Amino acid sequence: MNPMTGNTDASGSSRTDCLPPVRIVVTGAAGFIGGQLLKTLRGLYASSELLAVDHPLKPAMGTATEAFGGVRFLSHTQFLEALTAGILRPELIFHLGACSSTTETDWNYLADNNLGYSQKLWNWAAAHGARLLYASSAATYGDGENGFDDTLELSRLKPLNLYGKSKHDFDLWVEDQQRLQVPRPVQSVGFKFFNVFGPGEGHKGRMASMVWHGYHQILKEGTVRLFESHRPDYAHGGQLRDFIYVKDVVRVMLSFAERREVSGLFNLGTARARSFRDLIEATFAALDQPASIQYIPMPADLRDRYQYFTQASMAKTAQAGVVYTPTPLEEAVADYVAHLRAGHL
Repeated sequence: MNPMTGNTDASGSSRTDCLPPVRIVVTGAAGFIGGQLLKTLRGLYASSELLAVDHPLKPAMGTATEAFGGVRFLSHTQFLEALTAGILRPELIFHLGACSSTTETDWNYLADNNLGYSQKLWNWAAAHGARLLYASSAATYGDGENGFDDTLELSRLKPLNLYGKSKHDFDLWVEDQQRLQVPRPVQSVGFKFFNVFGPGEGHKGRMASMVWHGYHQILKEGTVRLFESHRPDYAHGGQLRDFIYVKDVVRVMLSFAERREVSGLFNLGTARARSFRDLIEATFAALDQPASIQYIPMPADLRDRYQYFTQASMAKTAQAGVVYTPTPLEEAVADYVAHLRAGHL
């Protein structure tokens, strides 16, 4: 999308030397949560006040970019160049751009894309009196042996995959900056997203939520496959997750943005774990079909690093003045299924 005209430019070759003032930036804007946030922001601000940032766009992203709606776009490298050159001076950056694949094995790529890029944005915000609200992840908690409390000492956490490590390393780095008392952003808030699902995730493929996969399995085969349990204390399909609707995630992020005085690292979940079986039964119910679930063995390479339980503690968020009532799981799934049935991603 050319910043001068607002027209899509998938090559990422648009100029950055004539950008008008921008107040709010969303990185990862062609992604799942970033796209939904940008759609909401478009209803609150003029398009000229917003900037969408992501990797150079590809045709395969399809309607994932429909959230832009006239909002100017820069690639992630162009955005950094514009910041460094003083062409852009945004007040607030929602940094949601990252490689979110929990199976990514290229640490050099994750260290550059997830960790190094985030550090550059944090340092820029610190030097220019801006605010940075960024995506961490519940993957930083690892197997959950220490619980899922966002007041835990970060040094106690052991992520199970390299994606989680990249997010955890940034959290640790931010903590170090605060300890060193170096300049910091006016507001710095990290969100440990739990299991987010909802409209806009269709382009994620394998990494899309079980609601998305379940919906399509039902349409194609009339049944849904879930992993068997390999622990005696969990029934098949009874593995528990803190599932949170993307519309609630956006609502909470905007609530934090309204509280400029609040900084820190916060969970973003519902504080109520539900089973994958619950999730799929809700999907069948939304389609007015009886549940049909097939349990399959979990791949051997996942068994030793599979989380059987996640549940966010939300007390710290409430203490920060952000109190919200999550959309009930069955209601959220029904809303999402209606979205999918209407032909959207």
